[in-house]
Amino acid sequence: MFRLTALFDLSGRTALVTGGNSGIGLAMARALGLAGARLVLVARREEELRKAAQALATEGIAAEIAAADLAAPEAGTALATTCETLGCEIDILVNAAGLNLRQPFGEVTAAAFDLHMAVHLRAPFLLTQAFAPAMARRGHGRIINIASLQSYRAFPDSAPYGAAKGGVVQLTRAIAQEWSSRGVTCNAIAPGFFPTPLTQAVFDDAERAARNAAQTAIGRNGELEDLAGATVFLASPASAYVTGQTLTVDGGFTAK
Repeated sequence: MFRLTALFDLSGRTALVTGGNSGIGLAMARALGLAGARLVLVARREEELRKAAQALATEGIAAEIAAADLAAPEAGTALATTCETLGCEIDILVNAAGLNLRQPFGEVTAAAFDLHMAVHLRAPFLLTQAFAPAMARRGHGRIINIASLQSYRAFPDSAPYGAAKGGVVQLTRAIAQEWSSRGVTCNAIAPGFFPTPLTQAVFDDAERAARNAAQTAIGRNGELEDLAGATVFLASPASAYVTGQTLTVDGGFTAK
């Protein structure tokens, strides 16, 4: 008998989540774990990864950790080797690692610009190169990228971040075009304003945070739990015929 709950069941799947030590990455990892997936958390700082894994363990969520510099050109192959050592076959790849240096346009250096591109664009591309072929051989895979409100509009002091996030939308389409016919779908989530280490400066400014909340159709800023449903949907069998899309989870910020 057909069971609707089976469409959202991730039991037996393994998800690799970059930026899984905190913020949006950790929230998405938690959602995947609660849906039954085994986790591999990736970030630069091993101690933060251990703390994240320990926190997840208190909820019965199993998580391996892998410290890696996602800005490095060898990030994809290195993580593939690490996962092989851990005995993990990756079914779900979540590219959630990010940074935003928030510099005035005229003060952005070439190195700062390149760092944004390396983390937000090159790393998801290389990780897809590393993991999609094995997913395709097994006939199933899900790739979830993180776009942004800045994929579509500009904010002050964020030119490299916005440029990279605009690229994420097109990279998502390119991955979908290349791999979807072989069972590997790719979609993106574009979050609105959520309280994370990356947006701390925004939320520390109470007036600015209130303006952002007022801009939404719902009337509040995001809470990390608001990302759980979209994450599990895009990682699960429920989204089998959805690919190349960017789902904006912003409380209607872009609708007004």
